[in-house]
Amino acid sequence: MFLTLIIALMMGYPVAFTLAGVALAFGLLGMALGVFQPSYFAAFPQRVFGTMGNATLTAVPLFVLMGVILERSRIAEDLLTTMGDLFGRFRGGLLYSTTLVGALLAASTGVVGATVVTMGLLALPAMLARGYDVKIATGSIAASGTLGQIIPPSIVLILLGDVIGNANQRAQIEMGKSGGEAVSVGDLFAGAIIPGLVLVGLYLLYQVFIAWSQPKAAPAAGGDYPKLSRVIQALLAPLLLILAVLGSILAGIATATEGAAVGAAGAAMLAGQRIEQDAGRPRSFLVRVILVGAAALALLVAFRLFIDIPS
Repeated sequence: MFLTLIIALMMGYPVAFTLAGVALAFGLLGMALGVFQPSYFAAFPQRVFGTMGNATLTAVPLFVLMGVILERSRIAEDLLTTMGDLFGRFRGGLLYSTTLVGALLAASTGVVGATVVTMGLLALPAMLARGYDVKIATGSIAASGTLGQIIPPSIVLILLGDVIGNANQRAQIEMGKSGGEAVSVGDLFAGAIIPGLVLVGLYLLYQVFIAWSQPKAAPAAGGDYPKLSRVIQALLAPLLLILAVLGSILAGIATATEGAAVGAAGAAMLAGQRIEQDAGRPRSFLVRVILVGAAALALLVAFRLFIDIPS
């Protein structure tokens, strides 16, 4: 079944139809061979609606929406170009900026596709134009893009958290324990932060080694340093979004689904502000109120995260 699935995907069939079609075809084949019970098909609609009603899995499309909004509104593009100018004068600077932006986008969205596409379209031409080795440039983009798999909020951790939570609940029931400690997505997020940061550090160390040992493969890009106001403007929106989403989840203020909803709404507000900025219109009263509210939420999360929790 898995071999057929891989072959169908390699032939270019749409992923959704391939997954459903291969599963149904092998289910019918199993029925014909007498190794698959027809009652499983009867329970299939209930399983679909049960999955759709799962509050934890609702966070997945919300995080995907947040990543798409950040990509289409060019907030991620501004972050990448600003970090590229900031580190461009160092040898291998574009590699460092790619890794750091990948970590920030991973912590903002948890979506691998949006990160890789954005950096592939922007960082790769810039690195190739400045003489970077193709293998090192593409490898850095691919590696930093996959940080969204481990750095919270991660869609993979959300799916894994749902599976682990259900398995833990069944294990507690089988052991005769009714009030056992539950495993939440927030626990997985908290446990993945340090490994994710360690991975970012290892990427940077390897890139520093490459820039030192192979100067021609990762030369300095040159250019002027960006103004401090531009750096703050590019970093402020992603950092506030990370603090509002990830901070609220880790501090126990919100669940993963609620944090994802806040993140999607915040990304939409940032995109609206970007539209007004590109159109040359002054910020409206509503936008000012939204920004003040986002700042208040960020301060609340910071207070709960760094003051309330230890006590």
